[in-house]
Amino acid sequence: MNLDESLRSFYQQNKMHGKGPLCLALVITRRAKAMKFPLRPDNLLTQAKGQVVGMGKSAVQAILNDYGIQRVLAEEGGRTSRGSVDKMRKYAAFLNNLHSKNQCALDFIENWWIARVKEYFAGKPFRLHFDTSKSLRAIIHDLLEQAQRRQTEFPGATLAGTMLQHLVGAKLNLVLGKAIKHYGASVKDESSGREGDFLIEDVAIHVTTMPSEALLRKCGKNLEQSLKPVIITTSKGALVAESLAEQQGFIERLDVFEAEQFLAGNLYEIGKFGQSGRRTTAEHLIKEYNRIIDQCETDPSLKIELA
Repeated sequence: MNLDESLRSFYQQNKMHGKGPLCLALVITRRAKAMKFPLRPDNLLTQAKGQVVGMGKSAVQAILNDYGIQRVLAEEGGRTSRGSVDKMRKYAAFLNNLHSKNQCALDFIENWWIARVKEYFAGKPFRLHFDTSKSLRAIIHDLLEQAQRRQTEFPGATLAGTMLQHLVGAKLNLVLGKAIKHYGASVKDESSGREGDFLIEDVAIHVTTMPSEALLRKCGKNLEQSLKPVIITTSKGALVAESLAEQQGFIERLDVFEAEQFLAGNLYEIGKFGQSGRRTTAEHLIKEYNRIIDQCETDPSLKIELA
């Protein structure tokens, strides 16, 4: 059994998938780098012998920060989790066994646990915090920022763009009172024969976190087909889109909307500007968004919970 297989076997047999056990594995692995083998479990306990040494939030986050992970794994760092001492003893014995077989590559092991942490985060849905003291734009901005932060932890992922596309799609469903055609975010317009992400009457809607020259050429083709191109993007993306459209010579024939304003405006309108109406409309938006995720995407972690 190689090291990866040994780690996975230990992980599964000892149910190390929760945030507390993951904190423990990270802290003990990091501490083991500064200790001599064989590890003595009693040296990994506080003087009162009731808690694992170094299991606070700050210690865990310091390790995560080394890997560019800013999200909090556990506010309590797993310190108060039941059974943490027992798991620590089993993990120390596991590392000692690996060391006896000359397999205890601690850098590899730490990276392996970091990968499990990323899996843990990836499996969690995003959360829309409906704080009535904040503006709707701020609430939506926070949601998109969550996707952007998670995206930085998974190079190559397009979580923010996917979320934005389907939030816009959910909003259009609510506004129109019917379900329009939706596609997975990875489905290219050309391969599906689409003029944009959404086509409603003579309006071709393009949703993106950052417009490109290729997108503006597509908008130019929309105009040639007597369609009205609309770009929905971030505040920074809106400036880029307008600059590119000016270069292309059709800035006066293209509408560019900043996404947070585009979404927030309809939450007010559909909710008839009332506080309870806004909350209810937000619930309907997220419910519709999650339905689209089920229909078009394969990653359930893209779903959103309303807090």
